[in-house]
Amino acid sequence: MCGFVGFTCRGGTLPPENINEIVKGMSSKIAHRGPDGEGYFVTDDIALGFRRLDYLGFQRSDMPMHSADGSLTIVFNGEIYNYQDLREDETKSDAEVLLTLYEKHGENMLPMLRGTFAFAIYDHRNNTIFAAKDYFGTKPFYYGIFDGQFIFASEIKAMTAHPSFTKQINHAALASYLSFQYSVLDETFFKGVHKLPPAHFMRYKDGQAEIKRWWQAEFAPKDAPLEEIVNKIDDAIADAIAAQRLDGDKVGSFLSSGVDSSLLAARFGGKKTFTVGFEYEGYNEIEYAQALSAEKALENHSKLITTEEYWQALPKIQYHMDEPLADPAAVALYFASHTARNHVKSALSGEGADEFFGGYNIYKEPLSLRPIRILPRFIRRFLGKIAAKLPNFKGRNFLIRAAMDVEERFIGNAKMFSEEERKVILKRDEGPSPQDVTRPYYEKVKHYDDITKMQYLDIHLWMVGDILLKADRMTMAHSLEVRAPLLDREVFAVASQIPTKYRTNKKATKYAFRLAAARYLAPKWSEKRKLGFPVPTRVWLREDSYYNTVKETLQSPAAQEFFNTNELVALLDAHKAGKADNSRKIWTVYMFLLWHKEFFTPTSLRA
Repeated sequence: MCGFVGFTCRGGTLPPENINEIVKGMSSKIAHRGPDGEGYFVTDDIALGFRRLDYLGFQRSDMPMHSADGSLTIVFNGEIYNYQDLREDETKSDAEVLLTLYEKHGENMLPMLRGTFAFAIYDHRNNTIFAAKDYFGTKPFYYGIFDGQFIFASEIKAMTAHPSFTKQINHAALASYLSFQYSVLDETFFKGVHKLPPAHFMRYKDGQAEIKRWWQAEFAPKDAPLEEIVNKIDDAIADAIAAQRLDGDKVGSFLSSGVDSSLLAARFGGKKTFTVGFEYEGYNEIEYAQALSAEKALENHSKLITTEEYWQALPKIQYHMDEPLADPAAVALYFASHTARNHVKSALSGEGADEFFGGYNIYKEPLSLRPIRILPRFIRRFLGKIAAKLPNFKGRNFLIRAAMDVEERFIGNAKMFSEEERKVILKRDEGPSPQDVTRPYYEKVKHYDDITKMQYLDIHLWMVGDILLKADRMTMAHSLEVRAPLLDREVFAVASQIPTKYRTNKKATKYAFRLAAARYLAPKWSEKRKLGFPVPTRVWLREDSYYNTVKETLQSPAAQEFFNTNELVALLDAHKAGKADNSRKIWTVYMFLLWHKEFFTPTSLRA
């Protein structure tokens, strides 16, 4: 949903006559975010660029936009759903409301907003940039200081077009990525480029950036009858959908076989749904989606992704990601977005439900470990050490994990390489340990139960770095606006008060949420186990053609720069021989190398 670029003009070494050319060059790198228009504003102090995507339901003026007295200029990506309630005059757009609110309230305006946003306001009176991101980090904002100039953009690739930008690999980001499967640090894979975290604002002036958190996601469970909780969930979802003022004739919905997308498809009042699957048995949800669409009188558009199409798309997908992402489901979303864009300019998606309501299967682990967790900690530790030293046997992994506290065993929804494994395959492991990354978050929730701790961690790391990254990039790659009604502050307000036993229990994950969904869906969908997007990478890597393709990349000069390639090939060979399922680890390395080729190889057509 739109995109922007900007940089300060003083303090660097750029000739003034080149400024216009530079800001337009940066903007062209993100033309996919806004193919319907562009705008620029350049002074001796600031250069701003904007790409506009015309979408539905909100009036949007051209940007960069100025305040009435010309003292403020904004570039803005997102939507403020309650802007009409916040306006005090006849302002026509949410961007105008942001300027007015900032003039009157400064940073205190942020908690008033309901919506998704990333924006930058330049104050001409004191040469200050004020930037902010929304509650959960749905919209991107990257920044860095190069040659004395503050550069920022909606995507990193736009920053690389600035002549002062220095392109260097951040080895700490690579090490952490190998554990988490996504870029987890505030400093990105590009040395010197940082991400503004969710629910934070920044003030930049004279080479100094001050960053502060303006909102905190907190769980505060309250005992209440289950029916009352389900009613609140039902009402909150209805309110979130209504707040977005969806035009059901022009907005579609992504639809898998899962309860989240199925519920939205059943409730949003539209007519079109979009689904993808793979040409492998067990990796195709199209029939589920078609059945629900038929039952709800919806028009389903499905795409069966061929193996060849999947593999051919990988380099372009890594380019659009800006940073490597090893989640195989990103490709499914890429093709789903392509399918949707042929019919609509906006699509609903179900991000947020699993993190808010307790939907991931791993959240059941504390329940399964309870029988042994009642033992004193020193006994569990002793049993875990013994199990770790013995050959593999049934229950070995159970004893090992039961011996650990949740802070030790859970780093998020994905865990690829351990710190010890990283050191074996990397030539330079300069990254923090996974526990060093997660510790600050766990420190804030010491009083939570283990399931809630896991949810909290995923909201702040996994959801931001994986789920929302691919949602933004894969839709924007096709100039498609994505809307996620469940990622709403009022929906979270309800979810945060649900007792843990009604989020995740032995009966089901997302227990209360599923009961709310059951009011609109048959058990086939409301009770369906969480799957995500099933992708047959494990199968492909045992086929000769794809095994050879990956092996060649794992032995490439780029691979040799970062990795002990003989260790990588050993993982691949063991997987092909059926000795172990190393598919996710191999995929993690392979995606990094494809990304590296896109951004650091001179022959790349896109870098």
